[in-house]
Amino acid sequence: MMKRTLTTSLSLILALGLTACGNGNGSNGSADTGDAAKGSSGSGQKTKISYWTGDRHDADFVKEKVAEFNKTNTDGIEVELVVKGDDFDTALDLSFQTSDAPDVIRVKENTIQTFYKKGFLAPIDEFLTDELKAKFPAMPDLNEFDGARYSLPNYGTTMRLVYNKDLFAKAGIEHPPTTLQELVDTAKKLTEAGKADGAYGFAQNFKNPSSAFGRSARVIAEMSGFGGFGYDFKTARYDFSGFEPIIQAFKQIKDDGSMLPGVESLDIDPLRAQFAEGKIGMYMSYSSEPGVYKNQFPAKIDWAAAPVPTIDGKVKGASGFLGGQWLGLSSKSEHKEAAWKFMQFMYDDQVLTEYQEKGFGISMVPSISAAAKTPDVNGIEGFLPNKNDGVWPVYPTVAPEGMKSDDAFFKYMLNGGDLKAIIADLNKRYNAALDSTIANDGLKAEPDAGFDPAGLGGKFAK
Repeated sequence: MMKRTLTTSLSLILALGLTACGNGNGSNGSADTGDAAKGSSGSGQKTKISYWTGDRHDADFVKEKVAEFNKTNTDGIEVELVVKGDDFDTALDLSFQTSDAPDVIRVKENTIQTFYKKGFLAPIDEFLTDELKAKFPAMPDLNEFDGARYSLPNYGTTMRLVYNKDLFAKAGIEHPPTTLQELVDTAKKLTEAGKADGAYGFAQNFKNPSSAFGRSARVIAEMSGFGGFGYDFKTARYDFSGFEPIIQAFKQIKDDGSMLPGVESLDIDPLRAQFAEGKIGMYMSYSSEPGVYKNQFPAKIDWAAAPVPTIDGKVKGASGFLGGQWLGLSSKSEHKEAAWKFMQFMYDDQVLTEYQEKGFGISMVPSISAAAKTPDVNGIEGFLPNKNDGVWPVYPTVAPEGMKSDDAFFKYMLNGGDLKAIIADLNKRYNAALDSTIANDGLKAEPDAGFDPAGLGGKFAK
């Protein structure tokens, strides 16, 4: 299983995703979803279910669709939409310890495996016809586990460097950086050019280090030929040494005063709001950003997206091409048939087509991507799949004792220390956790001596 590279067919070539993997600003909200129609029995009794999501970029669209479903379904089903922020995973964990678990769950490529292993998800095979199975091609370890399906695809995402073209022009910089050293130097020049207006060269949403590094250090590592989560597929061991120059560069940017002050408490939506106002020169993120700057935070600047820099300017791997999930059925739902009817509504051609054409994402469903129009959204061209985008194999998730890698790296950025020693400690603890998981949970992690990161790219390029 660990050797399997999860490449999909070329019929998914347009799967690029403008959607956010990023969560919101930490606020919670329940949508005003309107009144549900009376059930077919005419009794007026409603079957109430809830849908939880951590996405903010498409919240208004989803709210409208939930309200539409509530008003038009003839089964007396009423859906409550609950929008969480960066606390989504924690809130979901707590909900499963009580009686408040949702009926439908937003799942992503970096959460669906965890939710599956925790028993949060119920298989949906009993609801799938042969037609649906053919229409929504499943990817093993992303939609499908142990022969059962747990989610259907909607869209995919790419990751890029997002930059303020106005501030670049003011600083006299013609091109976005292609190496880590250029990233450090560019951030410094942008800060010098923008200081009078309170603008800084670089930022990431470090209130959640996992989210911040997941959209920055991760993709730099992947483009440079290293596993984005510290796992080496050639040896089937964890080795974070490839992150050393990346984290050093981030620390240098902060030490230079080129990073937006207060990033340790910065969520992704406040970061986007600052960027839209021209206060940030560069950051890295998913292909949600074009839709965000059209619908959520209308940009007051000219901006664009470019490939992220690599360690030395050479591409030795592939930028992780992500996606393949959307909605999952809760294992604790007492109304699974009603929940499925809502999921079926959300996976309807009209909803998925509108989702793409409004700029929230380009579908990974071949029939939708072939028929729907490409969104007319500023910045989309920078996120189109290219020769360096590719699908990495699924890495084994483990729970090491002590501090996780992202927290350890951010602590180093703030306080300094011996980075080599920090990495050695991470390798020791993560591999101990890996060995324990293999021994106790039956995880399979086999070396692949012929694994070539450079061979992953280009399968989705036009």
